[in-house]
Amino acid sequence: MTAPKALEGLRVLDLAGPFGNYAGKMFAGLGADVILVEPPQGAPSRGIGPFLDDRPGPDRSIRFAYENLGKRGIVLDLETAEGRDAFLDLAAASDLVLESFGPGELERLGLTGDVLRQRNPALVLSRLSAFGQTGPFAQYKAEDLTLLAMGGLLFLGGYPGEAPVAAGGGQAVLCGNLFAAVACMVALTGAEMTGEGQDIDTSIQESVVMALENAVQFYDLEGTVRQRYAGDQRQAGAGTFDCADGQVYLLAGGVAATKFWINTRQWMADVGADGAEVLFGDEWFGIPFLRTRGAKDQFRRTFESYARSQTRAELYAEAQRRRVPLAPVNGPADLKDNKQLQFREFFVSVANALPGTDLLMPGAPYRLEATPWVAGDPAPALGEHTEEVLATLAGAADQPTRRAKA
Repeated sequence: MTAPKALEGLRVLDLAGPFGNYAGKMFAGLGADVILVEPPQGAPSRGIGPFLDDRPGPDRSIRFAYENLGKRGIVLDLETAEGRDAFLDLAAASDLVLESFGPGELERLGLTGDVLRQRNPALVLSRLSAFGQTGPFAQYKAEDLTLLAMGGLLFLGGYPGEAPVAAGGGQAVLCGNLFAAVACMVALTGAEMTGEGQDIDTSIQESVVMALENAVQFYDLEGTVRQRYAGDQRQAGAGTFDCADGQVYLLAGGVAATKFWINTRQWMADVGADGAEVLFGDEWFGIPFLRTRGAKDQFRRTFESYARSQTRAELYAEAQRRRVPLAPVNGPADLKDNKQLQFREFFVSVANALPGTDLLMPGAPYRLEATPWVAGDPAPALGEHTEEVLATLAGAADQPTRRAKA
């Protein structure tokens, strides 16, 4: 028997906006019926790479294939009265609408939350935008790089003394989608309890601010502004170091009063690393000294004289044995072959994810024992389910939704 799905019975309309459809993908993986609503020209993400074999095309975007896994797809032209009427019918039979057009666009189309809830009072409308629906920046255009910068996170990425570097993969937009999805679940729970839906206003800029790690605490506690340390040591013993097959991240300095530093210097002495004897001086227990260029250079020479002869796996195993915080710096190929991820079957093979091509994709980072996550069918072709969806959901527009029945 097929296991029940956590969000089975939930209907979601996923409007294809400029900030992607990742939130909708998370609902689809948990069993919701997610309908991707595309304009006649297709979703913006169909034109965003990487593309299969580096050849652009509406059915060759790997990002689109990943973000829209498990969804059905329809085409509606919301610029026409007919398209808007069809959308109103679908919204009346749904629980959640996801959109990222930007402030004012639903108002222009006459499809605001207040309008949608005239026929479906329990409907939740999630509005994801660059800076939120209100405020002096609300109408500004932005992309992932802009939002990383405006949220403050870009400042922390990259190398000392160089221009900041953005992390790849659209991290700001994904962050906004994650926060929006969490807010949607809260609002849907409230709608099930009260029968009243609401609008959700999620700002990607604000979502990025929430990801600043401990930068605020650094300023609050030390009065210092965190800097970029990629490829460098924040202080001696804390940073990335070269080894035989790549790099490792080590955290030994900066916590010199603990056993980590003591264990690390003893490790270097035991293996005969160049200059290991120098690390036994009392000055290495003082943070001001650890932050000097001389201390950083000395530690790097000593550690890398040994690490360059060892693989990441060898260093990791020995660090574990000696109780030293160290981690390999992994790339995509390393993750694919990672024994832990393989054991938990994290990556899933999706047959025909792009026309004629199977793709290996990340699965879910959580396990629901009774209602497991499922990959679902490949992302829909443009308008693939238009007739099917309009025939079934539009006819059910006046039937109770999952929340009303609950």
